[in-house]
Amino acid sequence: MNEITAITPQVKDKRRCNIYIDGRFYCGLTLETTVKNRLKVGQTVSPETLSQIQLESEKNTALDKAMTHLSAARKTEKQIRDFLSKKGYLEAVADYVVDKLNDYGFLNDKEYAESYVEFAAKKKGVRLIRAQLRGKGLSEEDVDAALSGMDEENQIAAAKEILQKYMRGKETDKTTLQKATKYLMGKGFEYEVAKEAVATYGEIEED
Repeated sequence: MNEITAITPQVKDKRRCNIYIDGRFYCGLTLETTVKNRLKVGQTVSPETLSQIQLESEKNTALDKAMTHLSAARKTEKQIRDFLSKKGYLEAVADYVVDKLNDYGFLNDKEYAESYVEFAAKKKGVRLIRAQLRGKGLSEEDVDAALSGMDEENQIAAAKEILQKYMRGKETDKTTLQKATKYLMGKGFEYEVAKEAVATYGEIEED
């Protein structure tokens, strides 16, 4: 068994409080849930018991918060889990919420990846897009599937369009073209793609 060592109000939501076990933050609960279950400092309780209390009492509140969070912009499963974790919800509650959102069709990592690539392909290269999708918690399978349509020809076309804006008003000397190549690579384009796009303005003299 563990001891509840502190119960403190949450700064951003006075209707909720933070529960500390053995000196460390464990979870957040509504004041109503805390009072209803007669939780107090000095009480011994197992983490499993607190998890069950939160799941039974607050799963629907967590679902509402997640749906409000989703209303602003589409999210991945990982982003929803991270959001709930920051709010003090435990894994059992996050599992419940994610399952419900999947059932309702509000979460779909595969469609998220496809939509993200469709938007980002005009502004970024494959390397950067892949890294960003991984950072959002998407599986390699979903990332690979979403990127499958980004062939080299499409990448070169996107790089040329980006480069057109970058080169506006600039000289097409060696230094500028080298900087332009690095600029495109910084956007996530492969070297060969960047080189092909820059060749529109002149050949790059390689060291």
